[in-house]
Amino acid sequence: MSMSFQPPSLIGSSTTNVTNTAFMDRMEHARSAGSIMQYEYKSAKPKKQLKEIIKVLTPEKKTFLKIPYKFKYNIKDRCVVCGTHKVWDASDNLRPPLPLHKVRKGYPMRGTYCEKHAGIHRQYEMLEQQVLADEHGLSFSAYIPKAPTMQTLNPLSSGPLTSLKESDIMSLSSVGWTIKPPTAEQEAVEEELFRLLIEQNTINQRVKTLLTEGAKVTTKESDA
Repeated sequence: MSMSFQPPSLIGSSTTNVTNTAFMDRMEHARSAGSIMQYEYKSAKPKKQLKEIIKVLTPEKKTFLKIPYKFKYNIKDRCVVCGTHKVWDASDNLRPPLPLHKVRKGYPMRGTYCEKHAGIHRQYEMLEQQVLADEHGLSFSAYIPKAPTMQTLNPLSSGPLTSLKESDIMSLSSVGWTIKPPTAEQEAVEEELFRLLIEQNTINQRVKTLLTEGAKVTTKESDA
């Protein structure tokens, strides 16, 4: 009778709790320790898929006479699902949130997720957003975060402004800015008229804003 070799379960070892996955079903293979993988759903409906992946991420419990009690891997720097030892760096983009004892809700666990189950948890978050979008008739693409553009990071990367729209002038003058077009050495009549009209419009817009905000104007009354 041949005996199969079982690797020891050592904290910090990459072979922690690694078993032969050839004869495992879908759920056991997803919950066991191993390399990063994408969980393949058995169902095609998003709500049933959500129940599947929550079962995968549910923390492992101890059993006594097939009765579950307490949590098996509720220890610091141990995966609450498979028990793999994992210390996350604070700057790691793949660092998962604190696991909850019911995945979607409950109190936070003392443990964490390993790299494999952190990836599955990211897959669970995206699926939950998809279900939420479907319930409200929204597009799922609206929930995907976008990287900030260079213009957002550096507003001056586009260079200084050389022209303003009429709406820009009205908006700036309403908050107190004085917008004056550049004057040329030899100003034509049409150019002078255009410049004076802009100055008049900015002053009128500022006066309108002050009146709207309720500026108080006091007058001196003559002595009786």
